[in-house]
Amino acid sequence: MTDLDTKRRQTQAMLDQAELLFDRVECEAALEKIAAEITRDLGGQYPLLLPVMGGAVVFTGKLLPLLRFPLDFDYIHVSRYGDKLQGGNFNWKRMPAPEQIRGRHVVVLDDILDEGHTMAAIQEKLLEMGAASCRAAVFANKLIDKEKPTKGDYVGLNVPNRYVFGYGMDAAGCWRNLDEIYALNQA
Repeated sequence: MTDLDTKRRQTQAMLDQAELLFDRVECEAALEKIAAEITRDLGGQYPLLLPVMGGAVVFTGKLLPLLRFPLDFDYIHVSRYGDKLQGGNFNWKRMPAPEQIRGRHVVVLDDILDEGHTMAAIQEKLLEMGAASCRAAVFANKLIDKEKPTKGDYVGLNVPNRYVFGYGMDAAGCWRNLDEIYALNQA
């Protein structure tokens, strides 16, 4: 048995033992709700949508065709490292040029809002770059027992404080491609 065979079996076992939290129909309904809310609020504003790579890929790919109004599109790539939130703890790998941001209504798209530190830093940076407004659209909002530094303006689903995956969220680097949301087995 090769290393890839072992990884494939372990990855499949992860899914087989996971708990289904939201099926494909529930996820599609949540997506349509977000699209309707964004359309209601920004359909006449010509906003700039910025997904956060790479977790937001599935959410963004499914959301964009539902937004039937003019918009601009780019992306952000940022990673958070270390256990502090000051100084150089964010690695800004890719940001749009300031002239793309200045005066624009921006919607940052992400797969999940966990503790909210990365989204808060992104919003702060975009506002510093001159965005007229900066809203967060997250497919999943994790229900945690502490206050977050920011909130999702558009939220698809509230998920329990467990390790969740699917719909762009990964488990050990896998299963972003699922149309459902699962939680790892806690046993």
